Amino acid sequence: MTNKPVISILGGTGAQGSALALRWVNAGYSVVIGSRNAQKAAKACEEISRQVEKANISHDNYAAAADKGEVVVLCVPYASQRETVESVREALEGKILIDATVPLVPPKVARVQLPEGGSAVAAIQAMLGDSVKVVSAFQNVAAHVLSELSSPVECDVLVCGNDVDARETVIKLAGDIGMRAIHAGPIGNSAAAEALTSILISINSRYKVSGAGVRITRLDTDKK
Repeated sequence: MTNKPVISILGGTGAQGSALALRWVNAGYSVVIGSRNAQKAAKACEEISRQVEKANISHDNYAAAADKGEVVVLCVPYASQRETVESVREALEGKILIDATVPLVPPKVARVQLPEGGSAVAAIQAMLGDSVKVVSAFQNVAAHVLSELSSPVECDVLVCGNDVDARETVIKLAGDIGMRAIHAGPIGNSAAAEALTSILISINSRYKVSGAGVRITRLDTDKK
């Protein structure tokens, strides 16, 4: 893998996917937006190109985008998570899959509703097996915060995965777009990050704020 791998974002026309694409393109990465809707994908690419000079951004369908990416990011709704992964399974072999899925069940999205087994992302790792390194990340960062290139992202990213080197790769990818990312243990721990999103939605509503996030304290003093 090169110093700056090609990143494919499945669901890259959505709010979070397009915001991550914008950040990575702005940091000099080549990004492929994967979408079922070519018109929407082209529009997303045009919008990013307007904001980033000489943006290295393109789009394709899910299967082709997953094939092109050295790292693949999943930013689709929970209801589409498994179906989307199944459709690109062969293209994921030997790669890192960053899964940002949150198991939100409308209309009660401010209530934690984890799936049977505890974690939506851990279920994908179990489905794919060891040939794909699934890493859970970016569940607790609001899309509109990511999309504001001139503003710092004042929250931490919890990174869970069974492969430590894969977690390190994701931590670097997050750092390159202005976020502090933290090792948060094996893939099963993703359940905590997934649940936190509903809690943050509830906090946003109660305190009339937008984009509340999570900070891990005392890392410098506690580091050994």
